[in-house]
Amino acid sequence: QLQASGGGLVQAGGSLRLSCAASGRTFSNYYMGWFRQAPGKEREFVAAIWRSDVGLSYADSVKGRFTISRDNTKNTVYLQMNNLNAEDTAIYYCAASTTFTAIPGRYNTWGQGTQVTVSS
Repeated sequence: QLQASGGGLVQAGGSLRLSCAASGRTFSNYYMGWFRQAPGKEREFVAAIWRSDVGLSYADSVKGRFTISRDNTKNTVYLQMNNLNAEDTAIYYCAASTTFTAIPGRYNTWGQGTQVTVSS
C-alpha cells in the first residue's frame, strides 16, 4: 500500500516536496515511480528510481527541476519539485513496479494521489 502526501498550492517558481510512504517489508525490492495527471489529459511519467546511486529516470519536462529519491529505512520515496510552473499542475501519484519503466501499465501498486496546483 502506498500513501502520497505533500501536495498543495504554490506560486510559480516555488517548490514542493512530495512523499510516498509504503507499507510492507519488501519496499527496497521495488522500482518506484512518480506520475501525474492533469485534467483532461492522460497520466504521464514524471520520474522513476531503483537505487539512489543507479537507476534514475526523468521526463524531459522535469529534468533539472525535479529530483526523485528514496529512503529504504523509512520505506519512503520523495519527489523534490523546484521552479514549478503552471504546467506542473496535476494530481501526482506514486507507484511501485517490479521493472524499471516509464510505462504506467507496468506499475501494479498505486497511491491515492496528491494534488499539486501552481498559480501563475
